[in-house]
Amino acid sequence: MYAMQYEITLPADYDMKVIRNRVARSGHLLDDRPGLGLKAYVIRERGTDGSPVNQYAPFYLWNDTGAMSHFLVGGGGFQNILRDFGRPAVRHWTGVACEAGPARGGTPRAASRHITTLPSGADPAAAVEEALGALLLTAREEGVHTTALAFDPCGWQLLRFTLWRDAVPEAEPATERYEVLHLSAPGLRSPLQGPGPHTPAGLDSTAGAAGT
Repeated sequence: MYAMQYEITLPADYDMKVIRNRVARSGHLLDDRPGLGLKAYVIRERGTDGSPVNQYAPFYLWNDTGAMSHFLVGGGGFQNILRDFGRPAVRHWTGVACEAGPARGGTPRAASRHITTLPSGADPAAAVEEALGALLLTAREEGVHTTALAFDPCGWQLLRFTLWRDAVPEAEPATERYEVLHLSAPGLRSPLQGPGPHTPAGLDSTAGAAGT
């Protein structure tokens, strides 16, 4: 599994209905994309949930790096972003684990992102184990649809991204909170393949075969 996200920060007076209409019109196009685990079409609106910005920030989990590359540079869809918004930085993280929550059968309406940087000298393996324990606890919370853990070995950052059925709980430690406009999740209908030792049968260790 590979996590990927790009953030398109928009003017303070930008009409976010433009993004909402864009997703309503074309969000379904990745509903059956081979190699894609999921894509959460998420936004932040200035003044909502503490957001200082208007932002369109789609988040992806990919099962196949070839499919990810095709999407970005092979004419697989990213050219529409380039055409309309220019070329954003595309962040990516190596996947550790992905868990289904009690609300997997519903439609997520919100998402949270929690990014932490490992202190200099910290043991990465111990940090990942601790983060994995926190991920498993999150996966048991009522209202959780899906939660994933990934890491960036360049900046030594850990990422936890969680989809929620309703609003993100106030107690959830999140660096960003999002509204989910649409979820394309073809990979949640078949086992997501993960590289880590914690999910040998696929990325959804609790969901089995359950899902730009």
